Amino acid sequence: MKRFLIGMIAILASGLWLSPSTAIAQQKFVVKSLAEKKVAELPAGPLFWRIENFAALAQAQAAAGPWALVAETAGKVWVFTLGPAGGSSAGGTKVAEVGPIPRVVATEYLLRINEGSGPPGSITPAHTHPGSEAFYVLTGETSSHTPHGVKRVGAGQTETGHGANTPMQVSSSGSTDLHSLVMFVVDATKPFSSPAKFP
Repeated sequence: MKRFLIGMIAILASGLWLSPSTAIAQQKFVVKSLAEKKVAELPAGPLFWRIENFAALAQAQAAAGPWALVAETAGKVWVFTLGPAGGSSAGGTKVAEVGPIPRVVATEYLLRINEGSGPPGSITPAHTHPGSEAFYVLTGETSSHTPHGVKRVGAGQTETGHGANTPMQVSSSGSTDLHSLVMFVVDATKPFSSPAKFP
């Protein structure tokens, strides 16, 4: 009996036994920055994010203009271009277009592409951004909860986010793991993300 108890203690100490805190850690919503750049001005007129795939990274980089970001994820090469609706890049295959997005006024802008992922039920803390964001979901479903309600976006769909400084929480709300791409235009002179509380 003593040997059994010593063995059980060794198993628990080694972390092989799943504790509640381990289960909670596995439900984490993961946010990863894929690409970003600062620009002094934005294109004129209503703004849209154009999402395109390219066959090769070098081809994508050659086609990317001043308001475009290049990233690799999900086994593909992506170009995200901020500008008017209906554009196209030489050699690219258009995947989606999302907008118009809320404009932000600043002395310098940060364009950024984030990847959001997590198992069903994972959620971000409440936060704000000093600008706008837009979503494109590859797999699963994302929900964006703000004081204005909840927006759900499923696989293959896009959605414009809310304007600057809107409190929000983003979650993986589908029945399968979420993989989403999130496009931002924010004031580069302010913190990218700040903790928030819902009113």
